[in-house]
Amino acid sequence: MENQDRLIRYFLKIAELSSLSRAAEELGLSQSGLSRTLAALEGHLGKPLFLRTGRGVELTDVGHKLADSAAPAYAQIDEALAQLRDKEGLTQGDLGIAIIHTVSYYFASDLLSRFVSKHSQVNLNVMARSSPEVIDLVEKGKADIGLVYDSAVASDILESSPLFMDEMCLIARPDDLPHQEPVDLAKSSLPLVGFPEPYALRRMLKSAGLDDRVVAVAETVDAMLQLSAAGIGACVLPAKIPTPLLRDYGLVKVTLQPPGLQRLVVVIVRRDIRSGSLARQLLDMAQTISRTA
Repeated sequence: MENQDRLIRYFLKIAELSSLSRAAEELGLSQSGLSRTLAALEGHLGKPLFLRTGRGVELTDVGHKLADSAAPAYAQIDEALAQLRDKEGLTQGDLGIAIIHTVSYYFASDLLSRFVSKHSQVNLNVMARSSPEVIDLVEKGKADIGLVYDSAVASDILESSPLFMDEMCLIARPDDLPHQEPVDLAKSSLPLVGFPEPYALRRMLKSAGLDDRVVAVAETVDAMLQLSAAGIGACVLPAKIPTPLLRDYGLVKVTLQPPGLQRLVVVIVRRDIRSGSLARQLLDMAQTISRTA
């Protein structure tokens, strides 16, 4: 029989959720693959462990006996591992990080560089997404930690910690900008390049009454800068976007007239993420960097 520990853990997850499909989703498996794994365990025991119902699956008598015997033992093992992890702190493993596109240019790169210098054996999986997508990835456990604009966070599953306020600026070709600075966007007639509808910065433009000025959309900062460099429209992006990057596109940035536009960047993790985990260590480092920046 294949790895017994894995088979029993999969069985316990199905028993916990009373659903093959939901268990497969949480385990990152296909439903057919999980069904084959369950069949292998049932074949080894010579007895069915679940009864299929219209609402999912229910434990058989044998299934109840196995769950009652195995669940406490595995819970004890997991608790012992968690206590060791909390005490010693993880120094290796895999860490999934979901970030909004903008912060990859001026905060996340510094954060992850410092983190890797102290955790050289950690494998990072960095996913750049829109704010709603970052939240979804962290909620579903497909990312361990996320950097996102707080205006998009509305979840009881997630813990949100403030990092810094992102002040926006106007980015365009020098000849396209008004001569007077700071720029009053409400009085300017500049066409704008924006993110698609789900993005927090697009909703920011909409809230400011500027949505009708958006003449083109792009899903990444680089694509937005390319459109601006082509003279299609100006961008409203964080003022922390590096100036050397803008020079490569022949663009400059100018300040916006007060009160301007701003969004709070926060770091999010699931509430059930333990202290000492890699995600918690990265969260602590993000807060430290944001306080000293």
